[in-house]
Amino acid sequence: MIKVGLFGIGLDTYWPQFEGLLERLESYQKQVADKMEGFGAEVINVGLVDSPVKAREKAQVLKTEGVDMLFLYVSTYALSSTVLPVVQKLGCPVVILNIQPVAAIDYESFNKLGDRGTMTGEWLAHCQACSVPELANVFNRSGIDYEFVTGYLDEPAVWNEIHDWIDAANVAKVMANNRLGVLGHYYCGMLDVYSDLTKQSAAFGTHIEILEMCEVKKYRDAVTDAEVEEKIWEFQSTFEVIDACEQSELVRAAKTSIALDKLVKNHNLGSMAYYYEGETANEYENIVTSVIAGNTLLTGKNIPVAGEYEVKNAQAMKIMDAFGVGGSFSEFYAMDFNDDIVMLGHDGPAHFAIAEGNVQLVPLPVYHGKPGKGLSIQMTVKHGPVTLLSVVEGKDDVFLLVAEGKSVEGPVLHIGNTNSRYRFSIGARAFMNEWSKQGPSHHCAIGVGHIANKIEKLGQILGLKVVKIC
Repeated sequence: MIKVGLFGIGLDTYWPQFEGLLERLESYQKQVADKMEGFGAEVINVGLVDSPVKAREKAQVLKTEGVDMLFLYVSTYALSSTVLPVVQKLGCPVVILNIQPVAAIDYESFNKLGDRGTMTGEWLAHCQACSVPELANVFNRSGIDYEFVTGYLDEPAVWNEIHDWIDAANVAKVMANNRLGVLGHYYCGMLDVYSDLTKQSAAFGTHIEILEMCEVKKYRDAVTDAEVEEKIWEFQSTFEVIDACEQSELVRAAKTSIALDKLVKNHNLGSMAYYYEGETANEYENIVTSVIAGNTLLTGKNIPVAGEYEVKNAQAMKIMDAFGVGGSFSEFYAMDFNDDIVMLGHDGPAHFAIAEGNVQLVPLPVYHGKPGKGLSIQMTVKHGPVTLLSVVEGKDDVFLLVAEGKSVEGPVLHIGNTNSRYRFSIGARAFMNEWSKQGPSHHCAIGVGHIANKIEKLGQILGLKVVKIC
């Protein structure tokens, strides 16, 4: 669970001047804390900071708790000197909550209060905006990054925005704690797929575990008949296993799936990228030509697997999976200019949890561009809004490339691959041109729903550029 810090700010001079103001502001802050907890965060609410001395005390509490993100609730005007020590000590992402109690002061009732002292106290309960420029000024001059959420307590857009920040912080933590396994080697000649593993670790905090094919073989050789029977039952309960699938191929895929499960467990992997060829009729070729069903099961169980040793796309798939939207391995298949759509899909593992209808396990007489034959997955991504994500290694940096579109109905290619039709607001031609100009690899991860706003926040937390095409 993500751990977030929450502290409110105010001015201690006000409390003896305006009776009940402090308690009122604290009640607003409690509403904020309760709502955040409802978003699945552990909230360390240290209350209202109203002096430099208290700032240092509360900063130490938050530091000791090890919060992943800090929310600064502006309850009323506060001196920036009571804020800077907290933010400096923690050094974690900061979001300033400029949230009023209501959308607007009731001017008529306010002006009928009569007593100007009472009126001033009432105004101070609504003057969150007063501190915002001051805080921004000090943070800018101190080299501190921050973001704002501006609105009022009952405004849905405010809570959506805060929820997105918490989700993004949670994904950042998932990536930092993820163990990505790499098995085999690159597909020879796919220069776009080649990745800098150090840059990936630096960008996301991911640990990358180098795996050996001989370990997979060791586990596979030890598989029992009972385990095979149980795994085939899992295939049949998860996929629509078409009649053309030979029993010998199901057994072959089951043995490899069991070995992959043991590999993942032994190394505590949260994702994986793989590719291998091997000499004809070699045991390693036998393994690699029977991995698709098992890797699809892993992908649907929150351990996304990317083929063709596409490390960057394994990262993108893990991000999408951590956001809870899937993240299926895809590449560009064709364009339909009559319908203004782009077709994307891939052979190999898919994210069966985001399928439209049945996910079929089918035999392939040939893996295009790869050795051997075996079982494959045929499915379409759920119709409706989708988000495409690519982790890009540019000339100088790692960045996130994102686009929102729709998975739409229509004819697809029944070739034993994942295959879907996608429509984009800027049209298929412009999308292809603008996406490609950013220089991603030819793979991307596709998830359901529109989550570009969450990905943009993830980029801000990680210090990565985010490019949104549409």
